[in-house]
Amino acid sequence: MQIKKISDRNILFCTKENADADVYMGVILGVKHNFIIDTGIGRDCVDAMLEYIGDDPKPIVVINTHHDWDHTGGNWVLEGSTIVAHKLCYELMEKNWDMQVQRAKDAGQYFTGEVRKFPPNLLFEGVMHFPEDGITIFHTPGHTEDSITVYDAVDKVLHAGDNFGVADGKAYYWGKQEDTVSFCNIIEAYKQYDFEIYASGHCEPHTKEVIGFMETALAELESK
Repeated sequence: MQIKKISDRNILFCTKENADADVYMGVILGVKHNFIIDTGIGRDCVDAMLEYIGDDPKPIVVINTHHDWDHTGGNWVLEGSTIVAHKLCYELMEKNWDMQVQRAKDAGQYFTGEVRKFPPNLLFEGVMHFPEDGITIFHTPGHTEDSITVYDAVDKVLHAGDNFGVADGKAYYWGKQEDTVSFCNIIEAYKQYDFEIYASGHCEPHTKEVIGFMETALAELESK
């Protein structure tokens, strides 16, 4: 497990999902709560984040950026905590979990410790705020219909889940390539937030210049 502090209170945890892809999870050390963003590909992912948080007594709030198994696989370890997600996350996890896990096994993807289905227990639509912690969570369908984004206004960090990744100066949209409307909507939504660091589910963190990379990628898709 690789651990990288990207701001005063934002820490990324990274582990291999398979030979070609990493999976990133996050911890935000808030004022009233500590937040875990996605629970990865098994118990070991959650244990690493809990070890980092240590004996801090603040309650933990888990945020699932979307329902995919590699972002929710460790939820069960935190069944006593609040687990936040968009309302569609619950429905899609119930529908797709067994198929996704079997497909991951067939593809030789990694599991770090035990994986169990454990859906979120606090669902929202639109926007959710944790004002004392400076956290805003908002619906950004693109990669999946239930995808959400987490914004830390204190450290100006945007956690985008699997909507976009950036590698080698190029943005990758992980939604349906023909769905340029959602692609455009996400870009416009992100422009409304004053962020300095951009974190995604499968790529190294980047800066706000990711907006320009996204716009270039969108223009390329629209021209096809």
